[in-house]
Amino acid sequence: MPSEKVTFQSHEGASLVGNIELPEGTPKAYGLFAHCFTCTKNIKATIKIARALCNLGIAVLRFDFTGLGESEGDFADTNFSSNVEDLVAASKFLETTYQAPTILIGHSLGGTAVLHASQHIPSTKALVTIAAPSNPAHITNMIKSKQEDIENNGEADVLLAGRPFKIKKQFLDDLSSDKVQSSLKKLKTPILIFHSPIDNTVGIENAAELFQLAQHPKSFISLDKADHLLTNPEDSEYVAQIISTWAHKYI
Repeated sequence: MPSEKVTFQSHEGASLVGNIELPEGTPKAYGLFAHCFTCTKNIKATIKIARALCNLGIAVLRFDFTGLGESEGDFADTNFSSNVEDLVAASKFLETTYQAPTILIGHSLGGTAVLHASQHIPSTKALVTIAAPSNPAHITNMIKSKQEDIENNGEADVLLAGRPFKIKKQFLDDLSSDKVQSSLKKLKTPILIFHSPIDNTVGIENAAELFQLAQHPKSFISLDKADHLLTNPEDSEYVAQIISTWAHKYI
């Protein structure tokens, strides 16, 4: 299947880079994929799921959030809200260049972001979260050792996934809001929640809270022995197959 490299502008004017996976013939639908925190569009699970969905007839745009991967901007100046704005910008790009996305898919914090972004993307007909925290403030668990430095000095370098990232106080302040909970209470879009009961990064209790807060129609699929990043290719294939079957009813 052809994969096209695309570039579009963020809300702040940064150049965001993505890849769109296009099936042969006319796509059944267009999906938008949000990658995990500090990851990129090229993490294995993101590519696997996007291409598996493409093989099932669904076009998928995966892109790098501001300051990550090939996209412009400074990661230190981004936050949860800017990720949401990037998703809205990506949806507008799809709408004007291809077709408005009807499926929003997010992995980890990307899943939390699509829940909030869906309020600003009226074409959304189906939402999918994979190993998503029920509150963006969950990320503070990953930076506890530096949280005091950030609060006192305004910023600090934090080692995440073996790489240093500068985290500013504005990032923590933005995480402290309850925007996702309020979004879920208003949400009427069908939602599919994937989570592994042995996820050591984002615990299964997050899926339980998301499911409880979400309105019907809602569904939950256990990923059994999968890890947080879905490093086993079979898990990514399974997720894609379930998404395609489930979303067919709504798209």
